[in-house]
Amino acid sequence: MIRRAFLLLFVSAIAASAQQTDAHHAGVVARGDHVMGFSHEQTVHHFQLTTDGGIIEALASDSADAKSREEIHTHFEHIATMFASGDFNAPMLIHDHVPPGVSTMKKLRKQISYRVQDEPNGSRISISSGNPEAVKAIHNFLRFQIQDHQTGDSIAITN
Repeated sequence: MIRRAFLLLFVSAIAASAQQTDAHHAGVVARGDHVMGFSHEQTVHHFQLTTDGGIIEALASDSADAKSREEIHTHFEHIATMFASGDFNAPMLIHDHVPPGVSTMKKLRKQISYRVQDEPNGSRISISSGNPEAVKAIHNFLRFQIQDHQTGDSIAITN
């Protein structure tokens, strides 16, 4: 009887946690659409960890969607400028709290570079640094993005 009660309590806790996760992700999507200025339904996000930092990429799902491509490019130009100056308000607004790595990225902002590159269906921001502490912070930030946006991207470091 105690075992059954414990099992029911455990299953209920898992279900409640899943509902909280779903509600949080729905909030990330809604806030993200507002802050970024383009739709999660018409675009796809990817994050990649590299040996010297990483990459944030957003692509229009439809190659003919010029509006989404332009919205992505505009947002990425803005974000790269903000991040370079130590302003990480946009990720805080999207995720409803300060992502891991941000405090170090702010502190070491002069040792981190942000480069926006156009892609056929969108844009990417390459984030890099020669400072190991900054690279670790970038990796923490990007791993959090992968998890919170539920992209399914690898959290392993490539190239």
